[in-house]
Amino acid sequence: MLSWEADVEVHALRERGWSISAIARHVGHDRKTVRAYLEGRRVPEQRVRREPTVAEPFLEYCRLRLAEDPHLWASTLLDELAKLGFTGSYPSLTAAIRAHGLRPHCEPCSASRGRDAALITHPAGEETQWDWLELPNPPSSWGVGANAHLLVGSLAHSGRWRAVLAESEDFPHLVEALDRVTRKLGGVSRRWRFDRMATVCSPATNTVSAAFAHVAKHYGVGVDLCPPRHGNRKGVVEKANHTAAQRWWRTVGDDTTVAAAETSLDELCDRLDGRARRRDGERTTVGALAAGEGLRAAPTAAYPAELTVVRTVSAQALVAFRGNRYSVPPGMPGAQVMLRRRLGADELRIVTAAGATVAVHHAAPDGAGAVVRDQGHVRALEARVLQAFSDARPCRAKTRRPAGEASRAEAARLRGAPATAATASARSSTSSAQRVVVDMATYAALVPAAARATSSSASAPVGGEVR
Repeated sequence: MLSWEADVEVHALRERGWSISAIARHVGHDRKTVRAYLEGRRVPEQRVRREPTVAEPFLEYCRLRLAEDPHLWASTLLDELAKLGFTGSYPSLTAAIRAHGLRPHCEPCSASRGRDAALITHPAGEETQWDWLELPNPPSSWGVGANAHLLVGSLAHSGRWRAVLAESEDFPHLVEALDRVTRKLGGVSRRWRFDRMATVCSPATNTVSAAFAHVAKHYGVGVDLCPPRHGNRKGVVEKANHTAAQRWWRTVGDDTTVAAAETSLDELCDRLDGRARRRDGERTTVGALAAGEGLRAAPTAAYPAELTVVRTVSAQALVAFRGNRYSVPPGMPGAQVMLRRRLGADELRIVTAAGATVAVHHAAPDGAGAVVRDQGHVRALEARVLQAFSDARPCRAKTRRPAGEASRAEAARLRGAPATAATASARSSTSSAQRVVVDMATYAALVPAAARATSSSASAPVGGEVR
């Protein structure tokens, strides 16, 4: 907006033959603004009313989200806004974030971290890169502790990646996650690359472990290990980790189940397959490159590692496992049991800490919400519940029951107060209540007649009472 003085100056300079660009530089305004005033389309000291931009109705939401999480990716924010009705593009959103200063400043991230990096050429179908990603602060309903565990596998040539959640990073969970991710990627590459995982190699000798060697032979792949402190050697999967953490994990709600979280991650991966790429001067996508990887089909069954998890028995004689519940015999509420399942088999065994098998079930599909009960367990539980049932009147919780004479007397003694007549009476009644009473009928039944004759002349016990 120009003042009247600036407007007069603009017209005077134009009359003297100045170009619009020269006038704009002289008055410090944009050329389009100067031209609008010269043509009479703008009036000094009056702002032009304009329609709100496509991002303006969502500015407050963007401001709140970026205040909550200053490192939230704009692409992640765009995913959230699209569900709220935002129809703008990614550049329009980032322009609005910059123009309105919505992202808070982060001083540590402002430091320069640039360094040289070399690009490694990966032939099609040659390499799959693997890495565990620890996700902090998972929903408490998952019951996995301080961190959730995500195994990420990425095809080095195309950049396609998939991931699955696991309860831990031990050997059986690693094998199961490798099999699941391999099938999601569409097949097996010629080589697998890992960092120095203790479940894959011996960190001291940097050699593949004997246990994992059998897994590699089962899938027919070669194994490559990254040298120490060379995380950039598997930069494709590291970038996938970054994307999973920023675009997916940051938005997982507290009430999200494991199955729902994996579904949302698969949907994100499917969308990311549409990312544009350029190879040999031709435009393509990640999905098209992945289709040309030429991967081998995965084996029919997973490597038969045995999965073991620890669970607590509920009051209903049930244990939870991957979105389903399985029965155990009654009488074990609160006990710790181990659930064992061999990969590729549908049999689920429940074993006590002592090693005794208490139940064997056919495993239901993960996340089905099924309750698998053995009829013997059901009948035993019903019988136990009915046996413990009582129709006696419950205690009245609101009955007034003040301290009695004996309690008050003992309280007075503890306080060191002198004994009163009431206190002495209470103590006397308490002492008399504790006297020994001899029942002669019981005595006659237990003691022979000869013994009674011998003892008839004896006096009664001191302090006793005969009846």
